Amino acid sequence: MSEAREAAWKSLGLHEDTTLEALFAADPDRLGKMSARLELGEGGILFDWSKTHLTDALIADFQELAEASGFDEMRRKLFAGEVVNPTENRAAEHSALRGVGKESSVEEAAALLERMRLLVEAIHEGALGEVKHLIHIGIGGSALGPALAVDALNRDLALVDVHVVSNIDGCALEQAFAACDPATTLIAVASKTFTTIETMTNADSALKWLAENGVDDPSGRVIALTANPEAAVKWGVDETRILPFAESVGGRYSLWSSIGFPVALGIGWEDFSAMLAGAAAVDEHFRDAAMADNLPLRAAFADLYYSRLRGCETRAVFAYDERLALFPDYLQQLEMESNGKSVTAEGKPVKGPTAPITWGGVGTDAQHAVFQLLHQGTRLVPIDFIASIAPGDALDPAHHRILLMNCFAQGAALMAGSANDDLARAYPGNRPSTTILCDDFDAAALGALIAFHEHRTFANAVLMGINPFDQFGVELGKSMAKKIEKGGESFDASTEALLKLAGLN
Repeated sequence: MSEAREAAWKSLGLHEDTTLEALFAADPDRLGKMSARLELGEGGILFDWSKTHLTDALIADFQELAEASGFDEMRRKLFAGEVVNPTENRAAEHSALRGVGKESSVEEAAALLERMRLLVEAIHEGALGEVKHLIHIGIGGSALGPALAVDALNRDLALVDVHVVSNIDGCALEQAFAACDPATTLIAVASKTFTTIETMTNADSALKWLAENGVDDPSGRVIALTANPEAAVKWGVDETRILPFAESVGGRYSLWSSIGFPVALGIGWEDFSAMLAGAAAVDEHFRDAAMADNLPLRAAFADLYYSRLRGCETRAVFAYDERLALFPDYLQQLEMESNGKSVTAEGKPVKGPTAPITWGGVGTDAQHAVFQLLHQGTRLVPIDFIASIAPGDALDPAHHRILLMNCFAQGAALMAGSANDDLARAYPGNRPSTTILCDDFDAAALGALIAFHEHRTFANAVLMGINPFDQFGVELGKSMAKKIEKGGESFDASTEALLKLAGLN
């Protein structure tokens, strides 16, 4: 760590803790200073950090840390398509898929997306016969993003009924089979390498299911989404039904590529394009905004304040919108796989904690499950509340009114607390939360929310001096599983006993 970065961290550590109520009392304009709005064409999103412990002085010191960490240069490299993943010597060009990045990469991405658009529209027009269902098979980033977007945006009249299957547990695939008619089902196989064992095993079983149920040419019902088209051809997919994406697009950042095919097929190209546009608005903001006004960077300041300076080990996300039920799951991979590291980008041990554990749920369900700990437990947990002013349903407006009242009341209660001589009924308060409030939760807003968190994750990584774009931590367990399958290896006594009990050795 450079001397300048060490000095910045030391300065940040000198700030005294102040209660949230005291911060509001000391600054009548706190809300104005600590909140900002991102415009998205017809709507927008409000970000409110006023109920966090950030202060003008803390933000100034975090900006010093950002400067010492080379934030401006790393941000420039990200959008210039230069290497930002040093361990794999790769760029990270997911923003190019949204039209923001190196010109040649943007042009290449646009051509690949146009190829996907033509296939999607051809399917909608009946080029592959009647298509009512799609079983999308992937895992990790090849499944979490599509599952989130399909669940969030496909709740009205779907063009195609989409089922996302990621688990190798056959129960997941059987559930999709039960909901689909083989004669009108397509299979999308999503794998960057087209070798992922869980995905390819599920894909083999899906082809067998089609064959056993009277489909004459099962391979002809497959769409391949991959950065390795050669492997897809070798597996048996027709070249015209392979939708490639660039090697410089990481799995957990790949929703915007052909991995988003089930989203475009399920909801239509217009909404998929709107999702890209919403993300592009965040890209442009993150690329161009100064540190003082940069929303993802401000979020990273709050994240690091709680994880590094207050010792918080978790961060909770509660969406007060049923359409975002899968958002915490999506963020778990994005944040923990990206920043769950113990070494710097230079390969040296990190000084201090890195990514907190991301978890959460849906309001108001979560209020009756985990909020006891948040209000009265012994652990400090910073919280993000996400909501939409416009409802997503057509029922009595009382539903949405009660939903939003609960969302805002929880943030107020966490901050204010409530004294009581009976300690079992006392609430300490001074517990932080951020509110992210959309005017309306549509495709553009979803794209913006996801891109905001992508850049928030990147900003956190830069300030910690780590590489958010590799994920070697997921490999060891996979290699162990391969050793078990191959046989001839010995393991610890516990594992050997489990293998014997399950009949695996």
